[in-house]
Amino acid sequence: MKLVYTGKTKNVFALDNGNYLLKFKDDCTGKDGVFDPGENSIGLTIEGVGDVNLRMSVYFFEKINASGIKTHFVSANLSDTTMEVLPAKVFGKGLEVICRYKAVGSFYRRYSDYVTEGQDLDAYVEMTFKNDEKGDPLVTKDGLVLLGVMSEKQYDDIKEMTKKITKIVADDLKEKGLDLYDIKFEFGYDASGEVMLIDEIASGNMRVYKDGKYIDPMTLSKLFFAEK
Repeated sequence: MKLVYTGKTKNVFALDNGNYLLKFKDDCTGKDGVFDPGENSIGLTIEGVGDVNLRMSVYFFEKINASGIKTHFVSANLSDTTMEVLPAKVFGKGLEVICRYKAVGSFYRRYSDYVTEGQDLDAYVEMTFKNDEKGDPLVTKDGLVLLGVMSEKQYDDIKEMTKKITKIVADDLKEKGLDLYDIKFEFGYDASGEVMLIDEIASGNMRVYKDGKYIDPMTLSKLFFAEK
């Protein structure tokens, strides 16, 4: 295996078969030793985080693949905390796709003149460029097409896939008495330009509440697997 990328929470290796291997780490984003999935730098190491992030990702990737939605997931080795994935190109220099069921977080801060906190949003989809220095700026469909980041069809495919995937995750959490407020995804595309879900689907990528109270990612992981 050849190391091709060292990430904050995962390392990426090239495999001889043309696929890639993601090695999940116990490093977490945060500040001053406090775990915060919204931070852009590594703040601490928590034993077992890589394991639960991989397990949750595998659980949802298998469900999503079974539904007929294309993802990069091939297989996983839980004992090594690794996941084999298909090769995929990212859009531009990296793009995050957020699906929102409730008006909280940055959405509420931006639009509080027009919504109440916690207001239903009917699976609102927005996209941001991954750029720490510029604060992950929002970008519209027209902007993405104009800048040559993606085609109109790719945008429409991502939006449709995002809504379907979010419903799969939300319905599963609902069965466990948990309410999904919003979730963040990453998408890429294969050599033919077909869109696929990439990266991971872990507790640090979603905002979840139980009985109206926010559940932090570490607690969410424990609740998720305890309820299974």
